[in-house]
Amino acid sequence: MVAAAVATHLLLLLASSLVSFTLAIPRIPSGAVSVSTPLGTAQGTLDVDGANRFSVRYATASRWKASTIVTQWQLPNGSGDPAALPLQCPQIRVDASTFSEDCLSMILYVPVDISAGSKVPTLVWIHGGSFDSGSATGPGLDGSKLAIATHSIVAVIQYRLGALGLLAPNGPTNLAVTDTINALKFLGKILPSFGGDASKVTLAGQSSGASMIRTLLAVPSASSLFRSAILQSDPMDYGFLSPPTQSLLQTTFNDLVNCSTTDTACHSALPISSILSAQVTLENEANALDPAAGQGEPLRPVRDGQLITTPLDSTAPFPAVNKPLLLTNVKNEGGPTVYELLFPGGPQPAALFVPVCDFSLGEDRTEIVMNSGFYPVDPNGDSRHPMEVLTTDYVWRCPTWTLARNWVSHGAPAYVGMYTLGATYPANADTPFCLASGNVCHRDDIYIVFGTTPNPTPAQTALTLEMQARYRMFLLTGSPNAPGLEPWAPVSSSGNVPAKELGSKTTSDGLYPPAACAPSFWGAAAQYDYQVFNI
Repeated sequence: MVAAAVATHLLLLLASSLVSFTLAIPRIPSGAVSVSTPLGTAQGTLDVDGANRFSVRYATASRWKASTIVTQWQLPNGSGDPAALPLQCPQIRVDASTFSEDCLSMILYVPVDISAGSKVPTLVWIHGGSFDSGSATGPGLDGSKLAIATHSIVAVIQYRLGALGLLAPNGPTNLAVTDTINALKFLGKILPSFGGDASKVTLAGQSSGASMIRTLLAVPSASSLFRSAILQSDPMDYGFLSPPTQSLLQTTFNDLVNCSTTDTACHSALPISSILSAQVTLENEANALDPAAGQGEPLRPVRDGQLITTPLDSTAPFPAVNKPLLLTNVKNEGGPTVYELLFPGGPQPAALFVPVCDFSLGEDRTEIVMNSGFYPVDPNGDSRHPMEVLTTDYVWRCPTWTLARNWVSHGAPAYVGMYTLGATYPANADTPFCLASGNVCHRDDIYIVFGTTPNPTPAQTALTLEMQARYRMFLLTGSPNAPGLEPWAPVSSSGNVPAKELGSKTTSDGLYPPAACAPSFWGAAAQYDYQVFNI
């Protein structure tokens, strides 16, 4: 019974990222604005936080077909209101009136003192949500304050999610990835009109948004579209899907929707509710169909050898690189998974730790973990604590540190940070663990970066000011070191990772300890999922 319950819960791993909030950005316009672009006149409005806001459709796409960049400026969803925000892409757990398949849109935030000829950098934000939820209008993603603080243009983009972006029955993979590439190409056309320099684009994103950026780093044809990247809380342990795994998931999905590969009329006639229902069924069954799909993010980009040419991990020769990276995690990435999804009812006995590990890691890795000393289990304590530490290390923190070491050893700088202070994100507001003093859960860095924390404390305000100053310098120079702030050392060529604590200092030197993220443990003695499944 315990194993069955654990299996059921673990199928929801990371599903907290599925929670989507609709149109959280204020709609109240303060005034109309317009900009002349090569695609026509861009109409926008003065955002309530002080920057000019432009919502725009960047591409169009028929269902399960490649997207095409628009050739003229268009407001999202056929709207005639420049203040209107784009509908989100189809997804579960939201009202159907809030989404549309016509969702390839973005929102630009441009400080009022930036105009054509300014040549400022651009930060492109890619939202999280396990590749099957989220939008450009999620909580805290109003980019006005971030744009003003960094004196840059902030673009928050959307791309097709779930089955519509990653499970085309007629064969093409990675539609969501090519959507994102088209968003960057669109920006290259119009940024100079707004005062941006198309050669100074930095990608930033959280969770699966960071995974999408890692994907773009593995796409040679996208390399010229951006010059640096910020990855926040990327669940790198999963890696990309392999073609055989993707093919199995695709075949299963085709069976669920009961359309043959070539029956385009059947594809077009499917109600969106049927597509989403089949998607949910597949996501729940994916790990049982093929453990390489994983338990938390089974629908994700596939390394097809054509668009995505490298795993960008430790399973194959690492390519030469030249883009600076800023890589961050939060202290308790695994908090929502363990304390909200798996065991929300209260403390769990120590005896549960091993079966949970067995299900997630298999017996061999579980034995290594149990003998490591990194995850001690108090015989009389709550086993959720070591579960959370293990989940944070294994899914997020340690594979991030491994990527940083690989990145630096192959040609480009990388900076690693750990948020030891955050601001509770709405999806975490009902999880007592995430509300406890000192805990920083997955997504609790979003408000801090955007400067959108409701009623911030002085410490939160100070951290926001610091991070926005560091982001400004990273956009300009590829380094997060800013005047008046403590130095942030890059990862060394020897593999030392000086992970800077962002917020509260928990160590005397302000560097987060490696512990299980030392090179000899995760990725070596205990392998990541992408190594175990050779993906």
